[in-house]
Amino acid sequence: MRVSKIYAPTLREVPAEAEVVSHQLMLRAGFIRKSAGGMYTYLPLALRVLKKIEVIIREEMDEAGAQELLMPILQPAEIWQESGRWSVYGDEMFRIRDRHSREFCLGPTHEELVTTLVRADVRSYRQLPLNVYQIQNKFRDERRPRFGLMRGREFIMKDAYSFDRDEAGLDASYKSMYDAYTNIFTRCGLSFRPVEADSGAIGGSGSHEFMAIADSGEAEIVFCPECAYAANVEKTELFPIEVSSEEMLPRQEVVTPECKTIAAVCEFLQIPIEKSVKAVAYTSSKGLILCFVRGDHDVNEIKVMNACGVSEIDMAPEEMLIASGTVGGFMGPVGIDPQKVIIIMDNSVMNMHNFCCGANKKDVHFINVNPQRDFAPTIITDIRLVQEGDPCPHCGGKLKKARGIEVGQVFKLFTKYSKALKTNFLDENGREQPMVMGCYGIGVSRTMAAAIEQYNDSNGIIWPAAIAPYEVLVVPVNTKDEASTAKAEEIYNSLGEAGIEVIIDDRNERAGVKFKDADLIGYPLRVVVGPKTLANGEIEVKNRRTGEVKMLDLAADYVSEIQAMLALYNRE
Repeated sequence: MRVSKIYAPTLREVPAEAEVVSHQLMLRAGFIRKSAGGMYTYLPLALRVLKKIEVIIREEMDEAGAQELLMPILQPAEIWQESGRWSVYGDEMFRIRDRHSREFCLGPTHEELVTTLVRADVRSYRQLPLNVYQIQNKFRDERRPRFGLMRGREFIMKDAYSFDRDEAGLDASYKSMYDAYTNIFTRCGLSFRPVEADSGAIGGSGSHEFMAIADSGEAEIVFCPECAYAANVEKTELFPIEVSSEEMLPRQEVVTPECKTIAAVCEFLQIPIEKSVKAVAYTSSKGLILCFVRGDHDVNEIKVMNACGVSEIDMAPEEMLIASGTVGGFMGPVGIDPQKVIIIMDNSVMNMHNFCCGANKKDVHFINVNPQRDFAPTIITDIRLVQEGDPCPHCGGKLKKARGIEVGQVFKLFTKYSKALKTNFLDENGREQPMVMGCYGIGVSRTMAAAIEQYNDSNGIIWPAAIAPYEVLVVPVNTKDEASTAKAEEIYNSLGEAGIEVIIDDRNERAGVKFKDADLIGYPLRVVVGPKTLANGEIEVKNRRTGEVKMLDLAADYVSEIQAMLALYNRE
């Protein structure tokens, strides 16, 4: 390929719309162009990267025994209604009607479609286990598409689905996919960590996310430096905080004028924040939810949704609070009817004594409140958000935090979909049993963006060689110099014949322009051919990652040396 022919319009200025490095560099380097909010055209360089990621995925999936197929993007509403998800999936689903007013959706995921597919053809235990996958565009109507390919409304995804006879079979399928994902992201050159995760709208009760570690990541994870434990902050299970017992004091009302925040209340009452309880109110399909955590803690909304069995929650409006017998800024559990309002108490609060909380009246708080004696919650469970320094639930070590980009996730679905969609098989005794399922997703386009987030500098992208659009760029310094141009063409042809993915910058541009574009696009090796190097019988090879420059003798086997440099580049 020749740079003069490739469609890769580079930009010198950072586009104002681009918030994160990957978005900025993909626009500047001519990889993508925006067509609408959260929707992008992949230009030739980006498509080469995506195809390389897909090749790695296919090789590892095939090695793990999964079979590739391709399902329709357009899915009938009936199968989603049968599973119960049509009405609960939410506004992220693109819903359309055909000319006959039949309802369809653009696939955000394919559990329903693949389950009904297998239901029609797989009947015997002899046909199991089965694992099928596809690489396809998915559609989710994000409320706020942002960060380029990191959170879009249309994206490329690999999704796989396993069907087994029992949970032991599911465990084996899950491990096989977990190991395949580890191989995939390692081969793509990512720095990543598998973490325990919440299953979200997909369902099931066992899941791991594969997080590419990056400061720009939307997700926050915790990990233990003392053991192998790592989890998404939404999933991290926390032990109740034990406190020493103390004599219960009489509950009292205290006027706290304009003290609507925990900090203001504690300052006014001259008490430590650990002796206060914070309230957060949500509205849901099940009505008002009042959540209570210790004053220095925060509420984990995912845990709240899981505890209440709802798929969405929003902050409750003031009028809803007033109708339920409380008021914003002064909410508390005392006197609230748990038959009318869902009261969720973090389990650590149940270990507290003589604490301060809202009295459900404006400018009034209670002091010396005690659990059991003063209130009865609907639910007692872990609903707090993990903090750095909290004890590890596995070994007790102190947890640390990092940010990550979710590039893949594996789920144990068990029989969530097979029971709802009546996808059964006949066992050895001729009895019908529900298939036990798992599902496994990789964000293909997001993996490309994550690689850029991890590997870049002030000059541009630094691709891992395995997924770089081209491995080597040959640059004739002066295209008007016939000797340099001829030798550059000879090197270009020799590298191509050796199986190296090579591109030549044959443009009639200044050397500085070519070098800037080379760094911006991120070719792993840059071979420079000019009158000065040729006078010494040499060529200059620069390593994009390290900046190291090496002079190669043209009389020697420079092709083999460049191949060795590429092999070393992959290991650096």
